[in-house]
Amino acid sequence: MAGEANPGFHDLISLADLTAGQINDVLALADRLKQERREGIQAHPLEGQTLAMIFEKPSLRTRVTFETGIFQLGGYGLLLETRLGQRESVPDVARNLERWVDGIMARTFSHEAVVELAAYASVPVINALTDKLHPCQILADAQALREHKGDLSNLKLAFVGDGNNVCASWFNFAARVPLHVTLVCPDGYELDPETLAFAEREAPGRTSMTHDIDAGVADADAVYTDVWASMGQEAERKERAAAFAPYQVNAKLMGLAKKDAVFMHCLPAKRGLEVTDDVIDSPQSIVFDQAENRLHAQKAVMQTLMAKGEDGLCAKQRARQ
Repeated sequence: MAGEANPGFHDLISLADLTAGQINDVLALADRLKQERREGIQAHPLEGQTLAMIFEKPSLRTRVTFETGIFQLGGYGLLLETRLGQRESVPDVARNLERWVDGIMARTFSHEAVVELAAYASVPVINALTDKLHPCQILADAQALREHKGDLSNLKLAFVGDGNNVCASWFNFAARVPLHVTLVCPDGYELDPETLAFAEREAPGRTSMTHDIDAGVADADAVYTDVWASMGQEAERKERAAAFAPYQVNAKLMGLAKKDAVFMHCLPAKRGLEVTDDVIDSPQSIVFDQAENRLHAQKAVMQTLMAKGEDGLCAKQRARQ
């Protein structure tokens, strides 16, 4: 059962590393934890455990939800504002932290740094965002989408904008769990070919990419967008604004989707750029449900990976003995 000390996976680096069953187990646990929170049920499965939280980028949702989440599970979050690989090597950071803490969360620029951290640390490592992927965001989003739309297998999600880390994680999700995903983007801002090919090969549903806004958004059950220039892309802001202007999610674009389509955004939003106020503040918008679910989905990930058996070890530690 999810949340026990045998999750079948030892880190959360990419949703592509998990099976459909493992993803659904985490989502089911997230649903349960959310309900228990509403009912005032307080369990502390991670009592006495410490989560090291590495932040290379500013954060509101990630910082608050991980720190609050580990506290609600009975543990403690230790904030580390540093840049992996600068002061000392990533393997040395991993070998130090594993002696002191029970899990590591990393929000970084370099995806390779998080991969290396997981390779050398004997405790679970959670990717809380890299320049390549954002798996925790998509787990929270999928939880919110299920709450509003039910079974995902017949749904179409149109991702309108850049083929960035959030988009890539949606395609990785669709490669495992039945959901139709289409990227609608301007020329030159496509999803990386490797991730697209992986999804097209593995996905039980349909995955596609198009520059045609009308065709891409048509019949969508969910319209998703993100900022046009992510952290680290500030120099490209003007160029990107010009390229993405026709892809702004406004009332006209939402009108191309199904009448009951929901609007989604991982936040923070640049209002007036990738989305207009009348869309993000409309009854169709579920952006704050997504944000709330960052707490519940990440609690499910932490509980799943960090739970210890009678031998006092988590699944990753046991596998490395």
